[in-house]
Amino acid sequence: MKKILAMMMALVLTMSLCAFSAAEGADISGLTVTTPGGAPALALAAMAAENPGQYTTVAADTIAAAFAGKEADFIIAPLNAGAKLYKAGKSTYKLAAVVSWGNLFIAAQKEELKAEDLNGANLTLFGENTINASVVLYALKENGIEPAEVTYLAGASDTQSLLLSDAEAIVVTAEPALTAAKMKNDKISAISVNELLQQASGMEGYTQAALFVKAETAESNPEAVAAFLAQAEEACGKCTTDVAAVAEAAVALEILPNAKVAAAAIPGCAIRFVKAAEAKEQVEKTAQIDLSQFGGEVPADDFYYGAE
Repeated sequence: MKKILAMMMALVLTMSLCAFSAAEGADISGLTVTTPGGAPALALAAMAAENPGQYTTVAADTIAAAFAGKEADFIIAPLNAGAKLYKAGKSTYKLAAVVSWGNLFIAAQKEELKAEDLNGANLTLFGENTINASVVLYALKENGIEPAEVTYLAGASDTQSLLLSDAEAIVVTAEPALTAAKMKNDKISAISVNELLQQASGMEGYTQAALFVKAETAESNPEAVAAFLAQAEEACGKCTTDVAAVAEAAVALEILPNAKVAAAAIPGCAIRFVKAAEAKEQVEKTAQIDLSQFGGEVPADDFYYGAE
């Protein structure tokens, strides 16, 4: 009996090693990735710099078209956008991993800006009716902070411009725009929205940007997908363990203008790779902040790649 058990264990181990080797040795050179520019692109910058021909950068407001076009094997996009399109039947892309956990900050030209400074103040956000705005407003409300007025501009670069031009403005901006602003004006200080969110709910960030895999690619070439995701996890890890290398890659890919800004901004982008199945609870917690941003309900189980 012991011999039989030993043989069975050896067989299982051999099969596992073979599967791992197959995944590690799979050819991923034909796989393509579409990503918006800016912070989301930093997640795989270390990979993209080695094989730039596999990566296409698009404007953030065209990412829905990338899902509909089904040309790329992988897409980096706001998680809620991918979930909403999948629920509506407009996308076959499944969530492979969460790669960005919140890069938002509240900033002003003021030494040591504090959360209580926002009470009764005018606050300018970017991206009205987006999950980012919903997270900010939720974090403020749950911490008992009540601005007198909330207004909106289009994007983080717009609130960055206001931050630099108006000494009285209090704005929500994002990395790397915040770091670039600080390098132009050393009076600027900021509050991490993630810190406010953790104080309010215990959440360590929120599921902001994600890596999606096309279902057809996952079905037809699972070994290559597994190999790609293993390398993607390593690339995300470098955003913590080798910031200088990622900064150099970001400059080479024209994601950011210079290595100094990149190196200072990357830590605030909260990039870490968490597989879909392991991130499910956090996805649902983020969705509960504003279900309308996820199509009215939390994503179905089949949205999560590898969780079947």
